[in-house]
Amino acid sequence: MKKQLDIKKLLILNLPYILMGLFATNFGEGWRRAQGADASAKMLSFFSTLPVALASWWPSLHPLDLLVGLCCGAGLRLAVYLKSKNAKKYRHGMEYGSARWGTHEDIAPYIDPVFQNNVILTKTESLTMNSRPKDPKTARNKNVLVIGGSGSGKTRFWLKPNLMQMHSSYVVTDPKGTILVECGKMLQRGTSKLGKDGKPMKDKHGKVIYEPYRIKVLNTINFKKSMHYNPFAYIHSEKDILKLVTTLIANTKGEGKAGDDFWVKAETLLYCALIGYIHYEAPVEEQNFSTLIEFINAMEVREDDEEFKNPVDLMFDALEAEKPNHFAVRQYKKYKLAAGVVCSKRLLNQAV
Repeated sequence: MKKQLDIKKLLILNLPYILMGLFATNFGEGWRRAQGADASAKMLSFFSTLPVALASWWPSLHPLDLLVGLCCGAGLRLAVYLKSKNAKKYRHGMEYGSARWGTHEDIAPYIDPVFQNNVILTKTESLTMNSRPKDPKTARNKNVLVIGGSGSGKTRFWLKPNLMQMHSSYVVTDPKGTILVECGKMLQRGTSKLGKDGKPMKDKHGKVIYEPYRIKVLNTINFKKSMHYNPFAYIHSEKDILKLVTTLIANTKGEGKAGDDFWVKAETLLYCALIGYIHYEAPVEEQNFSTLIEFINAMEVREDDEEFKNPVDLMFDALEAEKPNHFAVRQYKKYKLAAGVVCSKRLLNQAV
């Protein structure tokens, strides 16, 4: 059906050139009937035979005449095509620009038919959360920049309505401390669970089933109201231990000029040894910073007695006797090269 419509449209568009080609067959007939030994004589005779050829409106079906008509029709079509291709495009009435206010028809392709699957921009404008819409031209990123002074409604009129959509995970900063209080219960209840038909699912009692959010709170002002983070729970390899140690040192060195690199290396080895011991040997409930602090507090050092062994030394000696190639043991032995104030920097640098 579509192919037939295309052929019909093609015939309608080219009908004038077809008619002109058929009419031009009469010129071919006039030229064919002209007599003359050369071109000039034949041209003079052509003007006398042309009225005879044009006496009938019916096209000539002689092959030579049809060829002349075909050439005339095709030549005219080519001339029109070249003319339109090189034509200048004028925008009359738009000399001062074509900008205008958008309409509902302009934003409609960008809005998801399901209201909950949109980022709310205004009362009437939204942006679909679908990253692969049916029309790829309407795909947009979901970055939104909201600028406004205090009290202009950034939280009330943009953040909260989009939180209420509950279509994805959210990370929200709450400087005032009011968003959690005002929206926490809503997120704790969650959004209704949808079935395959897109409708909310219900239990055997006819009540709507909800999917609650898992809410995590980090309160840097009042830690009593904050959830806690234990990086030891995310250690899975020796590389993770080194990442934790590097982060710990970088955030506890304080301000001012950096100290001697020798002491940083010694601190790195000590932390790697202690954290390695806690990760591989300590019970799960003791894998935390409290255990690390207890280890550090138990590391008594006597500068005048290099043979003195504190409880941590004895603990690592026992581990070495059982597992001499243990990661924590190897790091602690390197650290012990720095025992005492008069440690050889060269040996420690080689060990690190």
